[in-house]
Amino acid sequence: MNLLNQSLKYLSVSIFLIVSIWSAIFYFNMLDEIHDSIDDGLDNYKLLIIKRAENDPSILQKTDFEEGNFTLHQIAESEALGMRDYFTDTLLYMQNEEDLEPVRMLTSAFKHGEDYYRLTVFNSTVEEDDLIEDLLYSIIWLYIILVFSIILINNVVLKRLWRPFYSLLNELKSYRIDKETSLPEVTGETKEFKELEVAVNALIIRAKETYYNQKKFTENASHELQTPLAIISTKLELMLEKESLDPANAENVGQILQTIQRLTRLNKSLLLLSKIENRQFNEPVSVDFSKLVDQSIKDLEDFADFREVEIFVDNSEALTYQMDESLASILISNLLRNAIFHNVPGGKIQVILSENSFRVCNDGKEEALDSTKIFDRFQKETTSNSSTGLGLAIVQAICKLYGFEVNYSFDGMHCFEVKLNSRS
Repeated sequence: MNLLNQSLKYLSVSIFLIVSIWSAIFYFNMLDEIHDSIDDGLDNYKLLIIKRAENDPSILQKTDFEEGNFTLHQIAESEALGMRDYFTDTLLYMQNEEDLEPVRMLTSAFKHGEDYYRLTVFNSTVEEDDLIEDLLYSIIWLYIILVFSIILINNVVLKRLWRPFYSLLNELKSYRIDKETSLPEVTGETKEFKELEVAVNALIIRAKETYYNQKKFTENASHELQTPLAIISTKLELMLEKESLDPANAENVGQILQTIQRLTRLNKSLLLLSKIENRQFNEPVSVDFSKLVDQSIKDLEDFADFREVEIFVDNSEALTYQMDESLASILISNLLRNAIFHNVPGGKIQVILSENSFRVCNDGKEEALDSTKIFDRFQKETTSNSSTGLGLAIVQAICKLYGFEVNYSFDGMHCFEVKLNSRS
């Protein structure tokens, strides 16, 4: 959910709570004002009736509400002296409505001549259920109008205010530190966005410095290590060719040569991992995995024959993806090499290509491997010195670079499946 929609969600909930609380307070305040207004009218009506009784004593005989909205009843002096004016809310039958309706009633006492009378006078008041219903509809419409106004403001005003931020974000998404491009800029004069631009550009400059230092180190390490190792290997091979070496020394030289060759492979693998993690590769192209699988099998044919391993390929479905071709070749080659190396004599390898994934399964140990460790660097399932323990780590690094998902499973065969994140 983007920022504008999140702000809209929280504002909508906040406005709903505020409007609900405000409605309750407004309802009780309005009801109190209505009662105050009706009470003032009843007080005034009481005084008019008492004054009218002085001029027309006949109204003192009115004991019911049939001919008006007041009644008079003669009461004892003690009751009258102990009575105070009080207001009540009650229901009375209204002929015009043919139903009980809410009324506000005032009960009072007064003296006429030597007698005392109880005066009851009423006035129609607002029906609270109707008032609540009307208020509810008014509040619902108010809430809808407010939310609609906020949506309009979000999509017109706030979107325009946030435009420099999204522009900077798009520049950062496409920015590459390995390219000589200008630093992202923020349009407008918003202080916070300008500060963000300064902070982001400072971070980019530090990242570029780190990247170029790392790249320079990788290049230097590749040159400075590979050359001496190649010279040592060549000289050791020349020593082995000399007949003057006795068998014991020849064996020692052979062991040293194997160690040097392993060190060479290890150095190349570590340099490759460094390049992958620093994204030091070419622009992506459309890669046909079926062709790469066929080429890798041809390259590893002698190795598979030596290990007495047979490879079966199911490439009935085409699989292509936009990525660096050399990394795709390394990905497949490492999985195949791992399947051959850890297989058993007379074992089989199955390579299955589907629409968005490919699987490499091989025979081997009759128990599952530890799926939490097999992709770690220098994690080896064999004691052989010919393995660097970096093959699957390189596979995982390539998958992480392109957002692929790589999984291990065991169902009688050891299977590695690489799922591509989309079809290209």
